[in-house]
Amino acid sequence: MADQWVRLELDLTTCPVQRFERYLEACRVAGIRLTTLAALGDTPDHRRMLYELNKECSADIPDRGEFYSFDEYVQQRIEVPSYDPRGIVIALDGDTWMGMSASSKHSGFVFNEMTGVRAGYRGRGISVAMKAFGLSFAELCGVTAVRTFHHPANANAIAMNRTMGYVDAEWEL
Repeated sequence: MADQWVRLELDLTTCPVQRFERYLEACRVAGIRLTTLAALGDTPDHRRMLYELNKECSADIPDRGEFYSFDEYVQQRIEVPSYDPRGIVIALDGDTWMGMSASSKHSGFVFNEMTGVRAGYRGRGISVAMKAFGLSFAELCGVTAVRTFHHPANANAIAMNRTMGYVDAEWEL
């Protein structure tokens, strides 16, 4: 299955970030606040909230299988050199964590690991807004490429990334 993943890349040198302003504005109008885990505080409670949100949003990924335990999640996603809380975008409706987009830093690129929105909030462009908000993390890391990959049956996620300007790319997982 690994050779069937859809690999995508966004070149920030050719992507006009202003084109995403309408998604960011729609969130503001709807009262959805975008921030980062770094700004909220990278605390044990917030890590647990991130885990629960990621677990819920990942349930729709084709062939995802059982989600990590919290301890496995921390070990494999947080306690790794590529983790940076500035790369974790959280969408808030009041105090409710309703969306997240997690990116990690790597040599020469930022990798978008997961973007998800709770079911009741989907279809409003929040995923695009979170990913657009998170593009500043690539700038902080001094890179101009953002990569992601998807199961080929995850048509909504692939379409959302293509809307943003991601194109098919050849790189190793």
